[in-house]
Amino acid sequence: MKTLRYILLLLLVLLVPFGQAMASASETDEKEKVDVKDVIFSHIKDSYSWHLFSTNKRHYSIYLPVIVYSKEMGGWSAFSSRRLEHGAEYNGYHISETSGKVVYINGEGAEVRPFDMSYTKVAMSLTINALLLLAIVLCCGRWYRKHDSPSSKVPGGFVGFFEYVVTMVGDDIIKPGVGPEYKRYEPYLLSVFFFIIMSNLLGLIPIFPAGANVTGNISITMFLALCTFIAVNVFGNKEYWKEILWPDVPVFLKCPLPLMPLIEFFGILTKPFALMVRLFANMMAGHVIILSLTCVIFVTAPMGAAINGSMTVVSILFMVFMNMMELLVAYIQAYVFTMLSSVFIGMSRPKEHIEKKE
Repeated sequence: MKTLRYILLLLLVLLVPFGQAMASASETDEKEKVDVKDVIFSHIKDSYSWHLFSTNKRHYSIYLPVIVYSKEMGGWSAFSSRRLEHGAEYNGYHISETSGKVVYINGEGAEVRPFDMSYTKVAMSLTINALLLLAIVLCCGRWYRKHDSPSSKVPGGFVGFFEYVVTMVGDDIIKPGVGPEYKRYEPYLLSVFFFIIMSNLLGLIPIFPAGANVTGNISITMFLALCTFIAVNVFGNKEYWKEILWPDVPVFLKCPLPLMPLIEFFGILTKPFALMVRLFANMMAGHVIILSLTCVIFVTAPMGAAINGSMTVVSILFMVFMNMMELLVAYIQAYVFTMLSSVFIGMSRPKEHIEKKE
């Protein structure tokens, strides 16, 4: 508790005078006002560059490669996103103000999106997260290779914690959800769990190479849900498909009008859709709330030192609370996604079929 008090006191000492300075500056210059909408959407949306920091009105960013293809524009084109900075145009391409994507103007004067294979901020963050997770797994694997004898000591520290989490996920989530054939799907489900929790936690750290809104991007959650969809439906056994196409219900519900098969077919689609939207909505909402609370400090700056100072205190307290909640949500969302994926996979492998097979 004492450490938390010192951290809060330090934040108050740093931010209250800064908020007061913003108040005096905004009285003389209208352009210094914070655009809350731009701050929030610039963080939760994908982009072609990664902003690092700003000093003396100069911005420092990592400019990523733009790779696009359009037959109208002469085929493939690759260049740095710096050429499109501040609304500039390069080779006929520019960044749309509405969508934030690279577009070009066709002969009719309309904005058209080319085939876009650009290496964006989210793609770069995915690479960093994957490499970091790979490094963690390889380091733990290296410890086990050095201590593979029966008399080896029990792992401690980070390796022991990692082993505990793997065992917990395998025994408490995957094994009960999938059933007897859980080992077949355990590598995929463990990878999904650790990827989601790694991306969630790194998304809460506001400094490079963390801070990107990976799991708050619906394209990422859609791909994860698609992987579960493939694992469920491609590897489902005959009994699973029999229950969908010809369920054990009265015949008039199946023929001549296939009412129950149609309902079951929509159930196939709604399961991955629920996985996709749940993860996306929860993580994006958390980022929006934290950013909104941060902007309160600077939005109230023109209202004077008294109001700005009090709102700074309130904003910091709520931000600390929300960040702690987001740490819990980061784990819960990884847990829920893995648990539901395990249950859906287990439903595609009915136990009756496995028992008959044995």
